[in-house]
Amino acid sequence: MSSEIEKIKSVQNDAWSSLRVFTAARIALGRAGVSMPLKESLQFKMAHAHARDAVFSVLDENGLINALEIIHQQYFLLYSKANDRNEYLHRPDLGRRLDNDSTNQLETYTTKEFDVAVVIADGLSATAINVHAIPVFKLLKEKFIASNISFAPVFIVKEGRVAIADQIGALLKCKLSLILIGERPGLSSPDSMGAYITYEPKPGLTDESRNCISNIRPEGLNYQTAADKIFFLVRESLRMKLSGVKLKDNTSLLQG
Repeated sequence: MSSEIEKIKSVQNDAWSSLRVFTAARIALGRAGVSMPLKESLQFKMAHAHARDAVFSVLDENGLINALEIIHQQYFLLYSKANDRNEYLHRPDLGRRLDNDSTNQLETYTTKEFDVAVVIADGLSATAINVHAIPVFKLLKEKFIASNISFAPVFIVKEGRVAIADQIGALLKCKLSLILIGERPGLSSPDSMGAYITYEPKPGLTDESRNCISNIRPEGLNYQTAADKIFFLVRESLRMKLSGVKLKDNTSLLQG
């Protein structure tokens, strides 16, 4: 009997465990008897806790503003119609539109018709934005300036969803909107940032009108690679006057 108990207690490694060096996904966890090993069970609970924390993380407005001021970048601080995080999570529609004060700010802003409106929004992981948004924007700013692509002041949006960039781009009469936004956190990626590009932005557009670059973070798509892909799509979108399913990311082909 004791030998049977010891067998159940011992952890049996999975035959595919060598594949874990290639991914953070939860594969080849092994087993203890008929159950998951205690270590893996605890790590799952910790990953789940990190994901929940990311959803309720708070946008570091001051940190973002300070970072933009250091590089002498103009900005607007805007808010969606969602009054708080709870309302944001229960009413996705409110996160897609600016509140009245923010709308008025853009309507009365006299300089319009830029090539690109750059939006930074918390989305479902403010943690991702607090950490990754500014490094990627700095790289993009250099590329835009070198290519004579004009861009509006950066718009920092609290409690924002992807589609809020459509309204911002339309109000500023920009040719294209680019939003950097915190993605829905996964069990191995609570700090993943996404980028969405939309040509001729306006309220009411749906996802087939956008191009998405996902998993921007050091453990996923690194800053330089992400900036290169975003810039390629922005440049091609402006050249071809379209975005979404008709616009393809051919950067890998160009590099080959």
